[in-house]
Amino acid sequence: MTRELRQTKLLEIIASRDIETQHELMEALNLCGFKVTQATISRDIKELGLVKETGGKARAHYIKPLYPKLMKLKTIFHQSVVNIDYVNNFIVIKTISGGANAASALVDEIAIPDIVGTIAGDDTFLVICRDEKKVPEIIAQFKALMD
Repeated sequence: MTRELRQTKLLEIIASRDIETQHELMEALNLCGFKVTQATISRDIKELGLVKETGGKARAHYIKPLYPKLMKLKTIFHQSVVNIDYVNNFIVIKTISGGANAASALVDEIAIPDIVGTIAGDDTFLVICRDEKKVPEIIAQFKALMD
């Protein structure tokens, strides 16, 4: 399996549960069919920019921190998104006039694994998701950016 698939699965794992050690992460990936070594996990952690966070939880765990692009997306969403709706695996995001292009470009840049891509107009952009079951979760992430 490719490095990209492995790293996507790694990000899914740390998003779904607290992983404290590289060994735990290696075991989780092995259970998902990715036969990896601790050295591979260490490289992936470095390449993905993962850090450990306690965040009020009992044990430290790996997270993907907010990067400047995500912070910029949060600002754009907060300032320009008016409404979010969906149909099947399509999310339709309404913005103020002229806001759709910048917001959709940043959604593409932060590379959320469950998003295939975006199409933007002047005040509306379409987010195309891989699986419609993930749409409510992605919308929740977008709405959190609006706060």
